[in-house]
Amino acid sequence: MALQFVYMTAGSLEEAQRIGEALVREKLAACVNIMDGMHSLYVWEDALQKDREVVMIAKTTRDRVAELITMVKALHSYDCPCIVTFAIDGGNPDFLQWIGAEVHPHR
Repeated sequence: MALQFVYMTAGSLEEAQRIGEALVREKLAACVNIMDGMHSLYVWEDALQKDREVVMIAKTTRDRVAELITMVKALHSYDCPCIVTFAIDGGNPDFLQWIGAEVHPHR
């Protein structure tokens, strides 16, 4: 089973919690870690932006990533939210098995 980390950012802790809860409730992610207090620097609409953001890391299966992205975009306040995936190549076999068991297969 192919597993993925999904790295995302949100504009507030409340938004991150709302998105994370929806992903876990809908079985699109086994777990979402939320880390508040990140400082971001980026250019948006030709201006340097300095913002505080919240990092989210979801654990899911590769076959659910497209649905996860669709849900995050629907719930997110940003026009272009950061959502990127990384393959999970190894780790604690029991934990990896748990991810697969918690994320329901694509329906």
